[in-house]
Amino acid sequence: MHFISALVIFGILVQSTVASPGDAPLPIPCSMRGMDLTESVNVLCPPGCTSQQLSVYGDTVYAAVSSVCGAAIHRGLIISHGGPVSVQKLPGQLNYPASYANGVHSQHLSRWSTSFALSKYKSQGMEVSGKPVSTQQQKQQQASIACEAKARRQKKTPEKSTGNKDCKAEIAFVLDGSFNIGQRRFNLQKNFVAKVALMLGIGTDGPHVGVVQSSEVPKMEFFLKNFTSAKDVVFAVKEISFRGGNSNVGKAIKHTAQSFFTNANGVRKGIPKVMVVFIDGWPSDNIEEAGIIAREYGINVFIVSVSPPASEELGMVQDVAFIDKAVCRNNSFFSLHMQNWFGTAKYAKPLVQKLCSHELLYCSKTCYNSVNIGFLIDGSSSVGDQNFRLMLEFISNIVRSFEVSDVGAKVGAVQFTYDQRLEFGLNDYTGKDDVLRAIYNIRYMSGGTATGDAINFAVRNLFEPTKDGHNKNFLVIITDGQSYDDVRGPAIAAHRAGVTVYTVGVAWAPLEDLKDMASEPKNSHTFFTREFPGLEQIAPSIIRGICRDYLDSQK
Repeated sequence: MHFISALVIFGILVQSTVASPGDAPLPIPCSMRGMDLTESVNVLCPPGCTSQQLSVYGDTVYAAVSSVCGAAIHRGLIISHGGPVSVQKLPGQLNYPASYANGVHSQHLSRWSTSFALSKYKSQGMEVSGKPVSTQQQKQQQASIACEAKARRQKKTPEKSTGNKDCKAEIAFVLDGSFNIGQRRFNLQKNFVAKVALMLGIGTDGPHVGVVQSSEVPKMEFFLKNFTSAKDVVFAVKEISFRGGNSNVGKAIKHTAQSFFTNANGVRKGIPKVMVVFIDGWPSDNIEEAGIIAREYGINVFIVSVSPPASEELGMVQDVAFIDKAVCRNNSFFSLHMQNWFGTAKYAKPLVQKLCSHELLYCSKTCYNSVNIGFLIDGSSSVGDQNFRLMLEFISNIVRSFEVSDVGAKVGAVQFTYDQRLEFGLNDYTGKDDVLRAIYNIRYMSGGTATGDAINFAVRNLFEPTKDGHNKNFLVIITDGQSYDDVRGPAIAAHRAGVTVYTVGVAWAPLEDLKDMASEPKNSHTFFTREFPGLEQIAPSIIRGICRDYLDSQK
């Protein structure tokens, strides 16, 4: 019997069955999910389920997308030889926690529309349609189930796929849920996303997929970590409800860039981040700033546009060139246009090919993961120990924004007075926590101020040994006073060596010296505060400036 046919038969049986202690359990396959059962019912799990990789979400109460038998093993109600359990259908809930029990890893799921709980099957003598059956009938039924299980084990099955390893990507589909698209086309949009999901080769070692719905306010439907198989993603997509409202695509792109692609939501280190944004008609807000933010976060934005605004509607569009403003690169690779939502199957494969072309995902490298930052710290006597600690806190606040790793951003520090001391080099630490710990452990030197010599020392000892042609070099100089030597010559040499210099002056630092040391344009690379606590307000401007310079260098 084919599996689909079996499901239909099981569905018919279940519709006429409500679980009670005396009901005979219905035999089900290991992979049957709670959502395939339309009522509470007693079921009989076959032997061999413990050896299969079954999807389970939750603990005690399980999301209906979970395997019933997998959940029964997780609860400890059955073991390798299978057995009967009672299934109680329940409403959906917002949080299904992950846990490990009885050899089964259940996964976390943020929400699902329906749930189920399991309990021990209490037999009053095995029954069929409310009538007791004989011991011989029981044995025949169990033998039949065992026979089917043996046949399934003996049948040669292909090795379980762990996903398309040539298409590793973290992909967020941003669905258009606005009144522009309407309920009917919204469903067609979901069907198209389901086709793409099936073709991607989703798996633990392949691409991971999540969905955000764009409308008046963006809504996270499910995250990258929630599902690791295409069939589960397809079911989750089909469960998404239409929201309506304005087409605030810019708000959705910005929210997705800042809140969706996080470690807590399942982002894997070193995997390209991709956002596929569907727009039916036009956005009702400005998306240029959102596109910039997405690029700063290293996200490759694709726009799939359908049914562009008609000529009489163009007056309602804030920016006719909105697609060019949002995509990763305005080179036609990151945009796809479909005339309407009918006959879209032919577009699924070309989109998948684009999403899997890692060498063309230019926006994966960002200021946050592709820069070398050196800090040149004034340790002169005029600073004082307490203010020196404020300088270290200022440096730490900058470092926290960058993705420090052996393949990402790198940080180094030099302290100077008349002399210079390399506190740590760019290659000494490959983790952010280690860098922050090293910063807080810097000991205050105290002495005079020779900033020019310190610049020469920093360029020579921080940047030249790295020979890293992939990362852009930045030097942030923090000083509170006049230098006793020339700063202009060493600064010019640093600029020529490809080092972008930011200067931060405090108290008595001469503005003229700060500008002589800073890169062009001077005003946007020079900062000053009267007192050391004012450094806290400067840190975000330094971070934003580094990102601006990095993006400019990539054009």
